[in-house]
Amino acid sequence: MAMAETITFLGTGGARFVVINQFLATGGLWLSLNGTEILLDPGPGCLVHAIKRKLVAKKLSAIIVSHRHLDHSADTNIMVEAMTQGGFYPRGRLFAPADALETEPIIFSYLRDYLDGVTVLREGGSYSIGDVSFVTPIKHIHGVEVYGMVFNTGQHTFSYIPDSRYFEGLSHSYSGELLIINVVRLDADHPWDHLSVPNAREIIMTIKPKVAILTHFGMSMWKAKPWEVAEGLSQETGVKVLAARDGMKFDLSQLDES
Repeated sequence: MAMAETITFLGTGGARFVVINQFLATGGLWLSLNGTEILLDPGPGCLVHAIKRKLVAKKLSAIIVSHRHLDHSADTNIMVEAMTQGGFYPRGRLFAPADALETEPIIFSYLRDYLDGVTVLREGGSYSIGDVSFVTPIKHIHGVEVYGMVFNTGQHTFSYIPDSRYFEGLSHSYSGELLIINVVRLDADHPWDHLSVPNAREIIMTIKPKVAILTHFGMSMWKAKPWEVAEGLSQETGVKVLAARDGMKFDLSQLDES
């Protein structure tokens, strides 16, 4: 019998003012996929929120960082410490783009020795963690090196689209029954390298997943009540769109019912 597959949102905040005021938590995503535990984008407060949710870091097999900005990587070091029990039980692997490991690395040099290894994410790369595989289909536009992922668990396929300016080709690079999108901005009224609600609408309508989950909200999204934004997108796209909440656990078995 297949084991449960869940995604826990340790935080739903994004962009600097939400992060520095902690209006929303910023701990990233914890993937429990058929017995394989993976941490994705451990932002500030990740360890605290993981413990609060009774998620056990020493069970992690890997930490994946989409890019080096603080709201996605600030707790990388402490989570490596926790995953390896202070280095007494070396294990696990860190995945990150090259520029997150070079000039100003997101991981301290002594902590690298606690890991089984560090893998550099590249455009078009394919990777595996236990029985879970994922690809990084395209490099995003965001000022630093950024990659999203398409995960395949053997039971389900889902995509995580982190921060990026919207560009032609982004939507067609991702697929799956579930789509998780970082939607920082409410309106596409500034040339920031972040996705907005109109961008999310375009992506959802192109990919047509069974379920789309919005997360990583900036101030404009937070003030607009993300759950109301999600309901509007559901009506406009015909896809079930949810707004993630801090601590929300999504069971992938729901995709089988959609």
